[in-house]
Amino acid sequence: MNIIVNEEPITLSAPMTVQQLLEHIQRTQAGTALAINQIIIPRSEWHSHQVNDGDNILLFQAIAGG
Repeated sequence: MNIIVNEEPITLSAPMTVQQLLEHIQRTQAGTALAINQIIIPRSEWHSHQVNDGDNILLFQAIAGG
């Protein structure tokens, strides 16, 4: 399965959830937000939302400030 994460192509050998993907690419720090195909996926759905072939995933860090 081929996906794109922050404009970098990644090949996955097996289907996985969003949470499994983040663990796989070591991006589990607090404050992470995620959109798949320009749709925000709530953290509460990360354990059940499946990553699909061709998904374009954007990971970003929430930043506090003024």
